Amino acid sequence: MADLLVLTPSGDGAGAVLPALSLLSHRTRVVEPEPAAMLDAMDADVLVVDARNDLAEARNNCKLVQVTGVTVPLLLVLRDGGMSIVTSEWGADDVVLADASPAEVEARIRLLMGRASAQDPLEKAAEFSSGDLTVDVGGYTARLKGVPLDLTYKEFELLKYLMQHPGRVYTRDQLLQEVWGFDYYGGTRTVDVHVRRLRAKLGSEHEQLIGTVRNVGYRFDPPAPQPAEKSGSASA
Repeated sequence: MADLLVLTPSGDGAGAVLPALSLLSHRTRVVEPEPAAMLDAMDADVLVVDARNDLAEARNNCKLVQVTGVTVPLLLVLRDGGMSIVTSEWGADDVVLADASPAEVEARIRLLMGRASAQDPLEKAAEFSSGDLTVDVGGYTARLKGVPLDLTYKEFELLKYLMQHPGRVYTRDQLLQEVWGFDYYGGTRTVDVHVRRLRAKLGSEHEQLIGTVRNVGYRFDPPAPQPAEKSGSASA
């Protein structure tokens, strides 16, 4: 299941832009094409840009994605007449007709995500570390000073997600969406419970790695680098 951000001036929803999405299980969010929306795009798996009706505006929206530094794969939705207009300068990673079948849309999304993952060194990494804490992505394990932590699947996913975005603050609602998914019906207290359990398993020496921002949410606080020890000793 992918997180799709649909960039469109239409208020009719993702299913109006690309009807096949109504028959697929991907999570979709719809935003208007403006610079503020690019903050949401950073966390999406695929950015879907509506180019059905106004090709000039759609091209400007593609440029907006480029100038704001968003590296999420871009899928351009066109009507048949627009295919002859699009060039590589638009910056789209793939194009699809608005009336494409669910199977075709699913395949294009899958291929886009696969290529993006292959290009992302963080996703390719077998493991990554912060101080004494190491997360093995492929093995779904975390180690603290080399000792495996006994984490549940969701505790691991929460820790991994926060570590992948160090210093960034996430609200409880955002963490529910990113870690538990849009189809999860539990309350935000679920996040608090999992953070408390994570901190307990990290221990008093490392619990501060999961920082709390009052009235906002949580973030991963990497340990400060230790100053280099001076070599040699002072002479008497």
